[in-house]
Amino acid sequence: MVVMPLSPLAEDLLSAVRASPRAVAAHDKDTWVDLFGPDAAVNDPVGSRPHIGRAAIGRFYDTFIGPNTIAFDVRRDLVADHTVLRDLHISTTMSTGATVRVPMHLRYDLAEVDGRWRIARLAAHWELAPMIGQLLRTGPAGIGAACKLGPQLLINQGMGGALGMMKALSSVGRAGKRVVRDLAAALSAADLEQVRVIVDDQAALEAPAGARVSVEEFTHRVREMRWEKFIAAGRTVSASVDLDGAHGIAMVDFAPRGTKITAITVYLDADPGSPGAG
Repeated sequence: MVVMPLSPLAEDLLSAVRASPRAVAAHDKDTWVDLFGPDAAVNDPVGSRPHIGRAAIGRFYDTFIGPNTIAFDVRRDLVADHTVLRDLHISTTMSTGATVRVPMHLRYDLAEVDGRWRIARLAAHWELAPMIGQLLRTGPAGIGAACKLGPQLLINQGMGGALGMMKALSSVGRAGKRVVRDLAAALSAADLEQVRVIVDDQAALEAPAGARVSVEEFTHRVREMRWEKFIAAGRTVSASVDLDGAHGIAMVDFAPRGTKITAITVYLDADPGSPGAG
């Protein structure tokens, strides 16, 4: 397999994104907030109420990042147009010593502002309920961390922010992940009839990202794709995928109600031999 070098644009976008965990590790709030554009949005986790604008993003930092020690374990970085996706786990150690390790897919949409690439939107796909359960299972340290987080959330975000965070508890959940697994099985079997049952007639299908295709062509292109690490956040199920040696992430969007799929975008690594860093 011939490995093609990344374009200068892709390198610039990756550099902007990789600055985030460095600032988090250094507990450098000013540098971290400055990575975002003036009207940027942080949707963390997807399904919760977004934090829009640098002031709100700064309060998000004070609530969820500043008091903790956070380590990024990145498996893969993907670049498509002006978007970077990261396939990773994040380990968070709370001030009480409790540690949780959360599987995650991060999506960064970037825009050029004053000659510099900045984050316009950060969408963090992870599941809030399992994280809370994992935290509480750590025992007294986890319970203590939860008790500290509540007041921090109210002080920094207000009651509206606290309720907005809790919205992430409502998602397509297990039902959505089951539908995506059924879809993967139907695609593997090239069962076009079953794929049409699962996917809306007007669904936007891209394989790879940016290449809009019909249901028939989508089924043909991703028949051999392997799916794992399913994450349900909001109305989206994300999954780590592998197709012909190229690693990637599939984003599967659902209708506002029910379990009908309205969009699928498959992001694939242009450089299958190069893992993510930092």
